[in-house]
Amino acid sequence: MIVVTGATGQLGRLVVTALLDRGVPADGVVAAVRDPRRAEDLGVTVREADYDRPGTLAGAFRGAEEVLLISGNEVGRRVPQHRAAVDAAKAAGVRLLAYTSVLRADTTTVSVAPEHRATEEYVRASGVPFSLLRNGWYSENYEQTIRQALATGVIPGAAGDGRVASASRADYAAAAAAVLTGEGHEGTVHELSGDTAWSMADLAAMITEVSGTEVVYQDLPVELYTRTLAGIGLPEEVALMLARMDTDIAAGLLADTPGELSRLLGRPTTPMRDTVLAVVKG
Repeated sequence: MIVVTGATGQLGRLVVTALLDRGVPADGVVAAVRDPRRAEDLGVTVREADYDRPGTLAGAFRGAEEVLLISGNEVGRRVPQHRAAVDAAKAAGVRLLAYTSVLRADTTTVSVAPEHRATEEYVRASGVPFSLLRNGWYSENYEQTIRQALATGVIPGAAGDGRVASASRADYAAAAAAVLTGEGHEGTVHELSGDTAWSMADLAAMITEVSGTEVVYQDLPVELYTRTLAGIGLPEEVALMLARMDTDIAAGLLADTPGELSRLLGRPTTPMRDTVLAVVKG
């Protein structure tokens, strides 16, 4: 039995679909979610699982052979939440615990890394057989950027010439399914990213080509970019986070292309142009 936490999230739903596509029977997949009502359309077994209520995790992981721990989305709370899930997986005696981390989690200075690094350390110390899925950036993170660029003709940012080796959520989901259904992944670390890294200027050129609307990238000092984001109504903490991500990109922290994602998939990763095309077509 394979348990997928956060199964009603954007990545979790795709993982469930990918498992079924690989031939896992519906009764062999458990969607572990906070609100079971939101998972009724998944077509698999549904169990309540709340990271903040460890008792629900014990029930959700009962009988599990593999567990995919999809990282929580509450920044600042993720470490205790993840620890509760790791403890539940250990108590359940799972054969494999896979965790969605971040690219180069043990060495990177990217702003989102600390909670992932702490979780990885806890997983290793737990003694549970593990596989670390260090996901790079999702192409879908730029869907709103593309829409705004189509309306304004400009992509503002502070990423300079930095590059992003993004891949689609479906790519990362398929890789997770491959690990959960495969053999020999115990004790492994998978550095996962897209095959090709692109810059913000490249993104502007893609949007221009696909849509016929001229779009340019406007590089700004990080302080001005932060104020620009706040000026369009984003909360200060969100503006600071997004600006910090651009400086991480400028520093080359999201540009790695080790090729491991495509090897797990058995095919090339989805090009960023495909995401642009999907947004433009609406």
